Amino acid sequence: MEMENHRPGGGGGGGGGFTYMGRKFSDLSVNDSSSAFSDCNSDRSGEFPTASSESRRLLLSCSSDNSDDLISHLVALLDSSSDDLRKQAAMEIRLLSKHKPENRIKIAKAGAIKPLISLISSSDLQLQEYGVTAILNLSLCDENKDLIASSGAIKPLVRALKMGTPTAKENAACALLRLSQVEGNKVAIGRSGAIPLLVNLLETGGFRAKKDASTALYSLCSAKENKIRAVQSGIMKPLVELMADFGSNMVDKSAFVMSLLMSVPESKPAIVEEGGVPVLVEIVEAGTQRQKEMAVSILLQLCEESVVYRTMVAREGAIPPLVALSQAGTSRAKQKAEALIELLRQPRSISNGGRSSSQL
Repeated sequence: MEMENHRPGGGGGGGGGFTYMGRKFSDLSVNDSSSAFSDCNSDRSGEFPTASSESRRLLLSCSSDNSDDLISHLVALLDSSSDDLRKQAAMEIRLLSKHKPENRIKIAKAGAIKPLISLISSSDLQLQEYGVTAILNLSLCDENKDLIASSGAIKPLVRALKMGTPTAKENAACALLRLSQVEGNKVAIGRSGAIPLLVNLLETGGFRAKKDASTALYSLCSAKENKIRAVQSGIMKPLVELMADFGSNMVDKSAFVMSLLMSVPESKPAIVEEGGVPVLVEIVEAGTQRQKEMAVSILLQLCEESVVYRTMVAREGAIPPLVALSQAGTSRAKQKAEALIELLRQPRSISNGGRSSSQL
């Protein structure tokens, strides 16, 4: 399938960093998120059968062989009073915009976006799904993103994320991801109620839905207020669960999202409450090199200002795998592991009449 190259983003790591023992840790994340997140695929409309070849011939016979004439004809049919014609027109637009970037521009210029957005608001689930998928395909063209957002697509896409078929939900998440790549749309999408729905999709959806939701959340949560919304929506529970399952193929994606959220204070107690500390320690022990580095980055940020969390991490047995990583990891992983070891070995000054507990 032809796709445009895309790195979901706008977000790096967990925050501004800190200086410890004379070393500045200005970037506590792993920056290479591009290989963890792949672009959403276009044209996944699997809930309903496509139109028969006979009905397609009937539809296409109404226009000439000229693709511009065909597109104009299809766009006009989107406003038909017949639901069947609207479905067929939306399906054809979906197919025309599947592979050819030039068609995505032509279809948008022909005025398809507003009537397609109207389909997304339809109570007919098939019409809604076709509308969502066509908008997703059109959003793969960067030139269309502003027009799609300014035409009022965000709220209908959020409604589809809540009420649509499983495929419509996945494609709505992908379309919102594409729109969120325009910086000004991130906050608008967050304020439209998308974050709790994406968190729910991350928790309850199938693999593809989880992948799409995590990628959209990673992009949206470069905006601080969306980070807070995500934590308040309970995102740490599915992130921790996915990171605990090495067979989920979601460990890296979940860790990148968690790392991004670490810059808001609300994230730290949420990780602890959801049982994240033992999961992160296990990743340091048994994960891939990249997973180990991400887990250490998160633990470093968790522990940097909290004696209580340092004690929890140490008691989970973090020091032996950290020592191993400091000896055999990448240079960046070694540096982070050494810094975390030094933090964990500091005297723990707990408020108990000014006395210090024993050193680790």
